[in-house]
Amino acid sequence: MSRAFVREQDAAAEHLPERPVSEHPNDVTPEGAAQIDAELAAARAAYATAQQTEDRAALALASRELRYWSARRATARIVPPAADHTQVRFGSIVTIVRDDGREQTFRIVGEDEADPAKGSISHVSPLAKAMFGKRVGDSVRAGAGEAEIRSVS
Repeated sequence: MSRAFVREQDAAAEHLPERPVSEHPNDVTPEGAAQIDAELAAARAAYATAQQTEDRAALALASRELRYWSARRATARIVPPAADHTQVRFGSIVTIVRDDGREQTFRIVGEDEADPAKGSISHVSPLAKAMFGKRVGDSVRAGAGEAEIRSVS
């Protein structure tokens, strides 16, 4: 078929860029693994629907999502919760107090499950990296300032 008879949206769907996959270890909490499984199931369902409707744009998008979530599931390393809460580790819930007096609590999780607005940060974020191995009372770099670790659970 001549390219002249292909709809523009179909042509754009063929050139859909891949979702970038992080080069960092894909550590996840048990909840994060469940989220990946849910995303993978949703991608499979979207792919099946797109095949049935023969919607090329939806098929391209669903294919991309399916490749991404399949890769994330294949590389996921489930990190069980730490029994030791004396220092910050993957999965820890950490409360800090910043220089300006703001108190914030974060859970350190995998990249795909991180949502700072909901209180979770990625294990590869600068703040999480600064906190790993620290204990209550230690200071860490937090943005442009410093923060003190108040609790670890």
